[in-house]
Amino acid sequence: MLFSIAAMDPLYYTEVESPVGKLVIAVSERGLVKLEFPQRTNAVTSVGSPSPAQRKLVKECEQQLSEYFAGQRREFTVPLDLRGTPFQVACWNALLAIPYGETRSYAEIARAVKRPQGFRAVGLANNRNPVAIIVPCHRVIASDGTLCGYGGGLDLKRRLLELEGALAVAQSVLIA
Repeated sequence: MLFSIAAMDPLYYTEVESPVGKLVIAVSERGLVKLEFPQRTNAVTSVGSPSPAQRKLVKECEQQLSEYFAGQRREFTVPLDLRGTPFQVACWNALLAIPYGETRSYAEIARAVKRPQGFRAVGLANNRNPVAIIVPCHRVIASDGTLCGYGGGLDLKRRLLELEGALAVAQSVLIA
């Protein structure tokens, strides 16, 4: 992962269709910077045409998302160019460590980033996650097992967890 607060390289933005609706993709020369739902991002335009590297990254991202939604991909390998504060990037990296089909609570993520009382700060970092689905903030649930907060809405969070088989696991834990 690359960390960059003030990276000034131009980003290439595009919208793609997916089984969950339109997604906005933004790539730098180094990797995927944003994968967001249109309602979560301001209208943006690219300056100029994409470079060959940016074109390749967009195509790779689209392919991996397609495989994920078809149930054929459990792990993404598209390079990421995560941009945020050191704490945000630590939280996003902790999200990347949550295996497909599993969930974690905000408190568990707080402990993973060595801020055991920082579950609210973890929630804010999740809210600012610029790379939906691939940086799997949808896998974070409340400590009591309930679904809460997701930029694409709780229905989409539920759909993603069901796709991964994680929702059935989370619900069975509640029942036990």
